[in-house]
Amino acid sequence: MRAHRQARRRAARATYILPQAETSARWARHLTTAFLTSGRVEEVSGDQVEDVTLVVSELVTNATRHGRSGCRLRLRVDTGLVTVEVEDSSPVLPRLCSPQEGDEGGRGIAMVRHLAQHFAVRGGPGGGKTVQAVLASS
Repeated sequence: MRAHRQARRRAARATYILPQAETSARWARHLTTAFLTSGRVEEVSGDQVEDVTLVVSELVTNATRHGRSGCRLRLRVDTGLVTVEVEDSSPVLPRLCSPQEGDEGGRGIAMVRHLAQHFAVRGGPGGGKTVQAVLASS
């Protein structure tokens, strides 16, 4: 009997530069879905693709709206985890708000923190920041 080793896929990564524009979140959702369903990355369930895409949309929206700049979106899939990082040039940290009933905004970071296994914000060398969310891929 011959033993077959399951080949371990290497981590897959993608980086996208997005402008400060109303359409950046839409493009980020499209790029994220395409990357996660391309077949070149470890299996990511449909529900997880939706969760990651939602997190990406929120973080890119925050970066382009509140960071007042374009942003860099980095995605990494490796061994059961999807890491999302969004970097912008603003030093202002995201705030966890308690929105009033009827408010349209203010829920995004709470939602990201709920979906992520790990959430962090790091300051950058140029005064900006990187927001990171790590989600399970399956």
